[in-house]
Amino acid sequence: MKKLITTIQNIFKIEELRKRIIYTVLLLLVYRLGSFVVLPGIDPLQLANLKAQSEGGLVGLLNLFSGGAFGNASVFALGIMPYISASIVIQLLGMMIPYFQRLQREGESGRRKMNQLTRYLTIMILALQGPAYIANLHAQIPETAFMLSGLGYNIFATLILIAGTIFVMWLGERITDRGIGNGISLVITVGILARLPFAFVAEIGSRFNETTGGILMFVVEIIVLFFIFAATIALVQGTRRIPVQYAKRIIGNKQYGGVRQYIPLKINAAGVMPIIFAQALMFIPLLLSGFDATRGIAATFGDYTGFWYNFTFGLMVVLFTYFYTAVTVNPNNMAEEMKKNGGFIPGIKPGKKTVEYLDNVMSRITLPGSIFLAFVAILPAFAMILGVSNQFAQFYGGTSLLIMVGVVLDTLQQIESHLLNRHYDGLMKTGRLKGRNG
Repeated sequence: MKKLITTIQNIFKIEELRKRIIYTVLLLLVYRLGSFVVLPGIDPLQLANLKAQSEGGLVGLLNLFSGGAFGNASVFALGIMPYISASIVIQLLGMMIPYFQRLQREGESGRRKMNQLTRYLTIMILALQGPAYIANLHAQIPETAFMLSGLGYNIFATLILIAGTIFVMWLGERITDRGIGNGISLVITVGILARLPFAFVAEIGSRFNETTGGILMFVVEIIVLFFIFAATIALVQGTRRIPVQYAKRIIGNKQYGGVRQYIPLKINAAGVMPIIFAQALMFIPLLLSGFDATRGIAATFGDYTGFWYNFTFGLMVVLFTYFYTAVTVNPNNMAEEMKKNGGFIPGIKPGKKTVEYLDNVMSRITLPGSIFLAFVAILPAFAMILGVSNQFAQFYGGTSLLIMVGVVLDTLQQIESHLLNRHYDGLMKTGRLKGRNG
């Protein structure tokens, strides 16, 4: 406890870190307050049906990602997921279209152009989702709740929803630039954490109302949740050292000769991005059906506990894990760096053979990591089948838990880096805290 207090004091001794943390907290507070600002022209006292719709199923998960804004008919109701969807499309184009490939190679200027294209695509997606959400409001809440009506109001409300998501994007970018952690990921995480107390209280109430075994089952649920949480941390942090011995390695004036060195390759090098991407695509059938999970293709893929939803979701997580690993881990660059430093893999020729060896090793260790990531992703469905309430089950693995663990570890790692750079003790007693990229 004393070390924790000392660490907190050290954090606030560093002026830059203190300003970054305060700035981040204030912007996240603005986001949370905005999630309760109801769209103009709607009576907030008549949203009972909308909130009931957003308590379970895929709509409930969408409400979770928006921090409850979807069920509040908030100006932030569409959340940040349209931006995530646009990012997926742009990254996929970066692997297939020569123009986007050139932008990726242009460095900072290319990155700015791709970010701008992502924003334009986000607005196009919002232009489709906004009217669908307004139509869902007309279907879920009484017409007396609308103080204004007609085509003009629908266009006005759609513009407000578009502006709300753009503002959330802006908050995320400002946090990334001037705050601490990844802004977009923190916005999603804060929205998820905001729903945790309500889910926890609801689960306690349901278990204590049972006549037999309710309390015991709740204790079992907490124990199982603890082990899932520990396994998720291991998945996010896990690395495997492959035997790559450097016969000679020179860095600056330091020379390491005859020392066995290893290149750490993560079992899950992609972090939580595959599950965010896969989840964003799983929302598409729901959006096409106007947020009605009982209509059209959403009737098949909108069942959160259904076979086809979880099979497709798990398969997409595996595929996106390989895709994102290929984007973030480049065997060509690794082989080139080894060659520059006079390093080699015993028994493997430098150059193309080294690239093939590293690529094969990365593919092999990614497979179990991707399968385990997919298993964790669909765990909430099993929890609901076993009797856990819909809201609380979403924290038994799935997108919610993986995002929370990954983002919290990344943010703590950045804080620890600031502490270590100023010669203060880190957040852990031994070793360095590892985030998704640590």
